[in-house]
Amino acid sequence: MNLRTKKILSMAFENLKQRKLRTTLTTLGVVIGIMTIIALASLGDGLRSEVQTRMESGFELNVLIVFPGSLTAGLGQPFRPSDISNIRSVSNVSLVTPIVTLPSARVFKDDSERIGAFTVGAVNFTEMQKMLPERFQLIDGAFPAAGDNDTIVFGYKADTRNGTIFAKVGQNVTMNIKITYNNQEFVINRTLRIAAVLQEGGTSGITDFDYWAFIPTETAVQILHGEYYQTILVQVADPEASEEVARDIEGKFEPFAVSVLVPSTFIQQVNNILNLLQIFLLAVASISLLVAGIGIMNIMTVSVMERTREVGILKAIGAKSRTVLSMFLAEAVWIGAVGGLIGLFTGYGLSYALASLISRFVQPQQQQDTLFATPGRQPLAIHPIFTPEWTIAAFIFAIVVCVIFGLYPARKASKLNPVEALRYE
Repeated sequence: MNLRTKKILSMAFENLKQRKLRTTLTTLGVVIGIMTIIALASLGDGLRSEVQTRMESGFELNVLIVFPGSLTAGLGQPFRPSDISNIRSVSNVSLVTPIVTLPSARVFKDDSERIGAFTVGAVNFTEMQKMLPERFQLIDGAFPAAGDNDTIVFGYKADTRNGTIFAKVGQNVTMNIKITYNNQEFVINRTLRIAAVLQEGGTSGITDFDYWAFIPTETAVQILHGEYYQTILVQVADPEASEEVARDIEGKFEPFAVSVLVPSTFIQQVNNILNLLQIFLLAVASISLLVAGIGIMNIMTVSVMERTREVGILKAIGAKSRTVLSMFLAEAVWIGAVGGLIGLFTGYGLSYALASLISRFVQPQQQQDTLFATPGRQPLAIHPIFTPEWTIAAFIFAIVVCVIFGLYPARKASKLNPVEALRYE
């Protein structure tokens, strides 16, 4: 920085000090604008990080979920063993396991006391442990061994109500199932031994295994007199290739015959939505800074009128137009720099205050929200995330806005005729 620039900045600073109230009010507009931008940007990044973390914990990114038909237009015909074989032949597929979803079932203890109605899924327990190792962990008992078909495994919530356990590992329960076979309805009662209970937190993709009960696949085949699978879980070797694998799976079937849920794509779409929301909020916050810029132009225009004689004296003693222009622009830079710095620090404080307020507001809602308030999981909390990029961009934006809106009055001052300026009262 040369001597001339230092002198201009020094003079500009002294001029601002002589008008403390006006300078303070002008700077305050910049502070509010930058404070709002920093607060919303950090909260937006914090929200996106929290939502992404929770979604990634709710989905195995390397597991695809295949349905027959469409979730929106209606499910198609169940999968058959040949469909399973076709999916296993797709490249980059490391494991495939089907799930049989039985009709609505009622479970009784001692042939009288009803425990409840559950979603009953028939699975290969060995494959499910490999497919969803974090979901299929036990708090009691052991998974059924091969050939041990008259068994049932409860999800964490399936055998409890208000903390009271209705059935324990080793006890027998009766499962009552209604099925349709050859256009006739049958009621089947099957006595099953409780083999195990899953740990809490069984959310996987679109469902919650805490509210499921599981039986061996062979048991469902016996009950249904055939192999009919409603869902297929596909584990891919490389999560980055999930979309390609999904297209290859769809290619094994007739058009629109299957739907493949790709968790990574779903998370990406949600992330895009959050990005658009953050851009919208920042655009709204930027309006306040633009309003502050108009105030700066207003104040500096009035300042030029008040200092017309002073400008005339400067020009009379040899000051060039560009020097006068630089002096007034330097005042705008000072306002932007000081307002930007104060806005950065107050923005940090405001973001933490808003995060605390939002967390307190959503706490009562979480008590009824099964997605974010499942017992044993951390409640939803937004933690502001500050990045150097946003900090630098906000600071530069403050200076740029001030310079742009200060350019007109600065040019007006630099164009003053020294003779007319000296005669100005």
